[in-house]
Amino acid sequence: MRRREFIAGLGGVAGWSIAARPEERERIRRVGVLMNFTATDTEYQSWLALFVQGLRQFGWTEGQNLRLDVRWSASNIQLARTYAAELIELKPDVILACTTLNLTVMQQTTRSVPVVFLQVADPVKQGFVTNFRHPGGNLTGFSLFEFSLGSKWLDLLKNVVPDLARVAVMFDPETGPQNKFFIPAIEAVAPSLGVQVIITPVRTVADIESALASFAAQPSGGLILLPDLFLHMHASLIADLAIHHRLPSMGSTLNFAKVGGLIAYGNTESAANQYRQAAAYVDRILKGSKPGDLPVQIADQYTFAVNLKTAKALGLTVPPPLLVGADEVID
Repeated sequence: MRRREFIAGLGGVAGWSIAARPEERERIRRVGVLMNFTATDTEYQSWLALFVQGLRQFGWTEGQNLRLDVRWSASNIQLARTYAAELIELKPDVILACTTLNLTVMQQTTRSVPVVFLQVADPVKQGFVTNFRHPGGNLTGFSLFEFSLGSKWLDLLKNVVPDLARVAVMFDPETGPQNKFFIPAIEAVAPSLGVQVIITPVRTVADIESALASFAAQPSGGLILLPDLFLHMHASLIADLAIHHRLPSMGSTLNFAKVGGLIAYGNTESAANQYRQAAAYVDRILKGSKPGDLPVQIADQYTFAVNLKTAKALGLTVPPPLLVGADEVID
């Protein structure tokens, strides 16, 4: 029975109950949020709005019984460290941390404050939690990628580009620390597909430009972008450069295909759903559940997108079965 209903049922003594425990009735709970990118990023703003909307559905409203402290790390590890420390100093009841970069920094900052994470690839493999069913400790949340997906990316690219012989696997080691786990899956399937894998770390826009120009100097090349915050911020530039250098490209988000990448296979919709679902986990923790007792949820919705305009620019014909199986075809 809810407390409000209980008080109403006390009739004549209801006034005594309200007066005895006003602190509990009026208590404002504090939730810290460490987002990626910047506050002007429309996609991440929409996802944050889904989280806030979900909290409202559970009865948590800013200015009434909830205080939200939001920080945007802009995919910068130094900013992430600064904001993680700031959020902990505010003594939150629970923290929402999105992406591996922010979770890594938050784990380094606190081992006691409950943390719900989002958009994190295989948290068990990365050592964040003990297991999926009983994560233990102060962390739980939502896993967005399995590292075995690396083999799928290369296989799809090879299907679209039969003469593919070399592939540059691009990522930023600093903003995408999880990406070292995708590489073995790509390398494992490469020999059977007749593809040489070229590991291509980048840290600046200049690195991206020079790496693609150098790689494209030899024929039969392609590009795989790992799930990387820095690369996501420059997805449009990378897509344009790939077309300029005639490199068929594969990304892990639907956005990459929309901005000109050849194909993309990932789970953008699952990311949005995770923000909705995270509200339920935050609600349960605010009501007394321990994060270590809440199972880590695994994304199971993947989207395959093809950009036919880019395929035409590269002189490629996408096999009909792939077009039929595509969730989105961009003309």
